[in-house]
Formats: sequence, structure tokens, C-alpha cells
Amino acid sequence: MAFVCTACTPVSKPEYPDSDHFAAAHFFNPEQPESQVGGLWAALNIFWDFTFNKPKDAAPSTSPRVLSLTRDALLALPDNQFVRLGHSTLLFKLNQRFWLTDPVFAERVSPISWAGPKRFHASPIELNDLPEIEAVIISHDHYDHLDKAAIAALAPKTKHFIVPLGVGELLQAWGVAASQVVELDWHESREIEGVRLTATPAQHFSGRSLTDKNARLWASWVIKTPAVSLFFSGDTGYFEGFKRIGERYGPFDVTFVETGAYDPRWADIHMLPEQSVQAHLDLGGRWMMPIHNGTFDLAMHAWTEPFERVLQAATDQGVTVTTPMMGEAVAILTPHRGSPWWCELTPKLAAELR
Repeated sequence: MAFVCTACTPVSKPEYPDSDHFAAAHFFNPEQPESQVGGLWAALNIFWDFTFNKPKDAAPSTSPRVLSLTRDALLALPDNQFVRLGHSTLLFKLNQRFWLTDPVFAERVSPISWAGPKRFHASPIELNDLPEIEAVIISHDHYDHLDKAAIAALAPKTKHFIVPLGVGELLQAWGVAASQVVELDWHESREIEGVRLTATPAQHFSGRSLTDKNARLWASWVIKTPAVSLFFSGDTGYFEGFKRIGERYGPFDVTFVETGAYDPRWADIHMLPEQSVQAHLDLGGRWMMPIHNGTFDLAMHAWTEPFERVLQAATDQGVTVTTPMMGEAVAILTPHRGSPWWCELTPKLAAELR
């Protein structure tokens, strides 16, 4: 099998003098500039665990069931709906147009095509079957959030790519027209067809190779229309910024909050489930939708654990959670609780979901 490297993209060093979280050719987290996941020894320990200490239940024994979608079914959806396609890939229907977050349809999330974390399930819909997309909204450049092949396939049917600073240059290197790209810093907004998209802070990092660490910004997103208010976390550790986002932009009808691929060793850049629930509360969310789980094996926990822990934490805190199947449509203003599609839960939590 031939070696195929998808990371070999030239990296320039643009400057962003107006950004207060950019210095010395790199973006940084103002509240916690240095990640705890640092240093060669820590990296080697994590690599050793991933290689030799993976729990057997980090991936499902069989592919989870998904609900298949067609273009016609999506076109027939009522307005103000969302569908989870996998991991952090969500399709929204707002103002009779479609909006897609962090599109990843690849078999693996890796700089090489034949190795790396492999998806647990097929996408509910093939890329070519998606309807015309008004905007693709990207949180950051990591492989499990930004799929080069998906961008190439989406470019002809997408009007806009809304991205954090620096990511636009990468998309243009991949063939996306400059006229399609809108780059935003934190707290900058763009209104498109009655939908206002605002980049908001997150506590994370970026990079697709050894040479471009933190060269591009990462962000969460506030998505608002006159009818609905949504928050999409991207990837982030828990930080005080959630409270400020809630105060400035909330409340939210639904928060789509990262809950998966976590570990206490890197909790500053990927929240633990209990922190995800607290972030939802800080934001002033009405319903919570856990994302960043159920599709790829990216940590040391059982693949079902994010659902179980977040549901228990939500029950303890009085938070209402929706857990739809992949491919299942949900009305934003009248969500349903979903079902424990990933496994049998304890009777208490199963009752909470019904």
C-alpha cells in the first residue's frame, strides 16, 4: 500500500497584530497559555498507554446502528432542526438553508490514509448526497474536525466556509476559493442569510504537523437566528470563558458541548464529562447535546463512558440532555431526550432518557 501524507501543505507565518491572543507567530490561550500535555516524557507516557494499555472496550465490538439519510429527506425536514452525522459533525437546517459543522467523513482521522483512529460507523449520508450547503463552520484544524477530502468534495456545493484566523489560508491551499472563505477572530461575527455566526473563545490548540503548532486559531461558535440560539463548543478544556460567553451571548436553546476523548492528563484542553455539564450551566443552556464521542477512539476510556458519565452528571445537576442516534433529526425548540442507543444503561439512567 502506498504511503499517502495528507499533512504536506506549505505553512506560511502570517501575523495577526490586532489579536490579543497571538504573539511570536503563534496563538495562545490567555487563561492558561501552556497545556499540561507538554514535554517529551508526558508524550511518551501517553504514547505507551495508547499502544500497550488500551482497554478492550475503547471501541465497540460491532458498528453502532445509524439512521440512513437521503438528500430528499433532508430537503423535506422542517426548519430549525439538526442532525448529528458523527463525532462533531452536525447538520443544521436554519432559515431553510443547511449549515454544517466540522465536516469529517474520512475512514480515519490521521495524517496518513492507512493508519490512525478508524471510525466506528458509516456516515448516515454520503458526502455526494448532501444538499447545497450555505456555510461550513470549522472550529479548528485537527484531523478529527477538518477533513481535507471532505473540504474538496464540499467546496463546489458550499457558498461559505466560516473559520478561525489562519484556517482560511489552509483551505485556500487545498483549492477553496478565497471568495468563499470568511476568517474570524474571537468575538467577531458575520451574518449570512439571517444567521449570525460569532467566533468565541475556546481553550485548546491547533496544528496538523510538527511544523505548524498553534499557527491557526481555534474557536467555539455562537449560531443565532431570530428564532433560535445555539452554542457549538468545538474542542476545549473547561475555563471561565464559558461564563462570559453565556453572559454576552446566551441563553441558548441547545448547547453542543464536547464530551469525549478526555483524560485527567489533558483535561485542560478536553473537558471531563462533569465539566461539560458545568460548561452548559455556565452558558445558560436549555438542552445539552454531548458531541465529540461515539465515532472515533481517541482516548483511554470505554467508548460508551462519555454518555454514561455525562448523563449521570446531568441528572445530578438537573440538566436536560438529548442523545439522538446518528442520523436522527431533532427539533431545536422542542428536542426529545433520545435513547441509550450505544448500550444498555442502568435502570435509573434509562428511565431518565425515556
